[in-house]
Amino acid sequence: MARYIDEAQNRTVSAAVAEAEALTSGEIVTVLADRSDGYSDVVLVYAAAIGFTAMSIFAAFPKPLLDAWDELSGGWLTEWTTGETASMTIALGLIAFAASWALLSWDALRFALTPSPIKQARVRDAAVKHFKVGAERRTHGRTGVLLYLSMREHRAEIVADEPIAAIVPAEVWGEAMADMLVEIRKGHLAEGLAAGVRDVGKVLAEHFPRGEHDENELPDRLIEV
Repeated sequence: MARYIDEAQNRTVSAAVAEAEALTSGEIVTVLADRSDGYSDVVLVYAAAIGFTAMSIFAAFPKPLLDAWDELSGGWLTEWTTGETASMTIALGLIAFAASWALLSWDALRFALTPSPIKQARVRDAAVKHFKVGAERRTHGRTGVLLYLSMREHRAEIVADEPIAAIVPAEVWGEAMADMLVEIRKGHLAEGLAAGVRDVGKVLAEHFPRGEHDENELPDRLIEV
């Protein structure tokens, strides 16, 4: 996995979490992911579509392509049988499929061609998965909140335990994400995460103030996956 922040930056995020949790019974978990999915299904759809398109074009205009093949293979024109033409069609489709698959294995192209709604959905799914594993119902009052940042997709999500989600409108988390992304777009990754943590901490402190006997139940350190 690519490393996006160093130890000093990790400490910046951890310190922000500790500072925010000093005023609330809520627990904040931060997760930094390289990617939320491999999108192999998207690659398969693209490769299959390109392969079938190549076969369809060949089937519609076989003669120019077959004549070009004859020229490349020695210049003698061949009377292609139906079976040979069908074999050439299948071969062309397989070549187009394999070439497309190989090309789309390049991360930059694959992520660029993956539709935005699919990326958003996969990031949300990954955030919820990490929340269920690392924060959901792991605090005494079920007051866990997860900040999830996925670098390849350029997406962020905030997921909260049910008691928090019941009283905090979704647009409030949107404001926290907006503040976080302002810094991240500048290249200040740790500062962006810290800004998001501080905003979340303020919301939690308002609705779930820290009690006398509250304990730190989840790690403050940024989790990198």
